[in-house]
Amino acid sequence: MVQVQLGIDNLLADKPAWLRSARIGLLANQASVDGRLRHTRDLLVEAGANLAAIFAPQHGYFGEQQANMIESDNFTDEQLGIPVFSLYGETRRPTPDMLAHIDILIIDLQEVGTRVYTFGTTLALCLEAAVDHDVKVVVLDRPNPIGGVRVEGNLLEMERRSFVGYFPLPMRHGLTMAEMALLFNQAFDISAPLEVRAMAGWTRAMLYRQTGLYWVPPSPNLPTPESTLVYPGQVVLEGTNLSEGRGTTTPFELWGSPYLKQELVLKHLDLAKLTGLVLRPAFFQPTFDKWNGEVCVGFHIHVSDPATYRPYATSLSLIEAVLAAHPEDFDWYPPPYEYEFHHLPVEIILGSATLHKQLEVGVSVSELERSWEPKLTEFRRACGPYLLYS
Repeated sequence: MVQVQLGIDNLLADKPAWLRSARIGLLANQASVDGRLRHTRDLLVEAGANLAAIFAPQHGYFGEQQANMIESDNFTDEQLGIPVFSLYGETRRPTPDMLAHIDILIIDLQEVGTRVYTFGTTLALCLEAAVDHDVKVVVLDRPNPIGGVRVEGNLLEMERRSFVGYFPLPMRHGLTMAEMALLFNQAFDISAPLEVRAMAGWTRAMLYRQTGLYWVPPSPNLPTPESTLVYPGQVVLEGTNLSEGRGTTTPFELWGSPYLKQELVLKHLDLAKLTGLVLRPAFFQPTFDKWNGEVCVGFHIHVSDPATYRPYATSLSLIEAVLAAHPEDFDWYPPPYEYEFHHLPVEIILGSATLHKQLEVGVSVSELERSWEPKLTEFRRACGPYLLYS
């Protein structure tokens, strides 16, 4: 298997003059490694970069923190003696004091192809801050682990804009980090000084297991590439009283609750419409998060054919089945969620004020998908100028 060459490989092969002359900031975490698992921070130092500050996204620089307002602190890199600024703590946008340390901000983060994954919002906030403080942004690209061919879902309604949805993207957006940067910067009129460093050897149909790269979890609950396949749908369960499998070894693949009855849920599912997966009955006991210490009854999603599996449509169908099977037990999770204290978490996850109500009254997912298609077509067209790979 040929190994994909990453954006960091592109940068180091070129070694632009600014790498040594400018004051460099690096936004990265534990997954910011090359194909030999060498961290971007160390590679930049070895290349003679004038590294002046490090920035960390949600979950912390070391990826040690859990989700939903579990913040990380600023600290000092003991080896380099430079500050490490948290962009998921007192602030989620780089401040003038932080940016005063640098001339160029290099961003090297592993995104997972899903609108609500907060690294995309952090990218947008960094681009906006760069405009205000005359800082250039350089984005080092990485694969979209679920491929770049398919897009899926409704576009974010801006009245439900939040830290888990900043621009009107569909839930499964089909873009890489660099492509998102180009789209945000130009189509959404940020106009920051921006440079992207593309990959070599990655194609849009490629899943992560085909890249020849090691998988390093970009956050604690995406332990394998397989977990990213289900994440664009199963993340919706964070807005419900169903467990999305946090506190187990297969988060997002496992789901359920103590009140769930498998046979009732299956009665309300049209399994013929759930393509590309096997839904295996399962029991599990979360060690933290929802239903901590209680035995949950549910299912394990095994993706049998990623090409036909539709994660968002599948998970919405599962929620509709639980709504029908357990109307007295199912509930939407209350705020707060990711710094939103007024709207239901499911509204900001879905990016819609009304979609969860449509699920409640049994509007079919097929009908919902048909209603989303015109805007999805517009989105695909808008992305065209910013796509870097065949």
